[in-house]
Amino acid sequence: MTRPSPAGPRRVAIACQGGGSHTAFTAGVLSRLLDGGVLDGGVLDGGVLDGGVPDGDELDGGYEIVGLSGTSGGAVCALLAWTALCEGDPRAARTLLDGFWADNSASSPLDSAANLWLLWASTMQSVGMLPAVSPYHLPVDGLDQFRDLLTRWVDFDRVQADTAGERPQLVIGAVDVLSGRFRAFDSRAEKITPDMILASAAIPTVFRTVHTDGGAYWDGLFSQNPPVHELLRTKPDELWVIQINPTARQDEPRTVLDITDRRNELAGNLSLYQELHGIEVIDRLLAEGKLVGVDYKQVTVRVLEFARPHSSRLMGPASKLNRDARFLRELAVQGEQQAVEFLGMLAFERAWRSRDAERVRAIMAPDVELTSTAPFRARAGLRGAAAHEEIAELCRTARMDLTRKQLTRERATWTVRLDGPAPAGGSADGRGRIEAEITDRRVTRLRLGPAPG
Repeated sequence: MTRPSPAGPRRVAIACQGGGSHTAFTAGVLSRLLDGGVLDGGVLDGGVLDGGVPDGDELDGGYEIVGLSGTSGGAVCALLAWTALCEGDPRAARTLLDGFWADNSASSPLDSAANLWLLWASTMQSVGMLPAVSPYHLPVDGLDQFRDLLTRWVDFDRVQADTAGERPQLVIGAVDVLSGRFRAFDSRAEKITPDMILASAAIPTVFRTVHTDGGAYWDGLFSQNPPVHELLRTKPDELWVIQINPTARQDEPRTVLDITDRRNELAGNLSLYQELHGIEVIDRLLAEGKLVGVDYKQVTVRVLEFARPHSSRLMGPASKLNRDARFLRELAVQGEQQAVEFLGMLAFERAWRSRDAERVRAIMAPDVELTSTAPFRARAGLRGAAAHEEIAELCRTARMDLTRKQLTRERATWTVRLDGPAPAGGSADGRGRIEAEITDRRVTRLRLGPAPG
């Protein structure tokens, strides 16, 4: 396994899943991660994240962003963040992202009325109450307006192919509707153009096919959503995925609208989870010493999953077309808040992996609540000092297994391995799971239980 130098930052690639208007959430996440209070000179400040652990796997130097990828709305967000990084001014990402989404929102009375009509028509089409209309039968092609919006916020004349790899990589996903081949437009092989971004965002029920670079392209949701494999060429230590389509759902879809909505979510995750599973398999083989002398390295996968507001489900998949200004702003604020909790998660992980009880206690809220079941010793709602003592002991016996992806949604979740023989009621390999609720970068609730199957 290749280990990074302990003197430098961990190399991070960020992949942004598509999801139309829902990717305003992605804009909020990236704005917070690239904000001057967190990132300095292109490197996430290790001091802010309480960096430095003795086991050599973590780094004092923080996190350096070496690549971004995106599909559809995620491609737009990745492009804007990448532009700021290439200009050497990561703080400008917030201005670009906020400005683009403000301009894209339906703010005028006429635009708001058009937005409501589109949502109503799309919802009626989803349940079969209105016939679908081809964008070729509409008098205006919305791609022209989209192109004008992109060029307002990105000076594409200054964008050149980076064949020497001197800047972070940008990868944009699309699919050629004629050949069926996936296409990944790569800033290290070609000049990124507005039409490449439009190709990734060309939802075929809304926009006409985009003809560029010798192909006829539809929305990248039909290909890699988002591209991951190409980002691995940057040799990242970590892959951070901003996921828009939820993995799990609590209630069974029964209405036509719910079924259509869930099909849309599951289809959007197919390629992503295939690629992430491949990374996890290689990580485990490396950790077990079964891949020796091969040009692979271990990559920690972290997923920031969008917790979709319940109100958006009332419109089904049409919610991803909603350009209401207040709705988009709410999603961006949610993204910023989740990014803050994600940073708190990183600090908690570092403290736990250090096995330093004092560091772990320092990141616990004074009234933290601890609950645990098999394969851990059963504990029911311990609080305060008693919980602190138990948690300090647990960090010495439960090792976080970063060969399996780490998820942050309403709470942060890790797979762990318990030292010693597998306990009664636990998995054969001694695996368990930790779930942490984090508020203001302090752990307020910790649940321990069996690992997922």
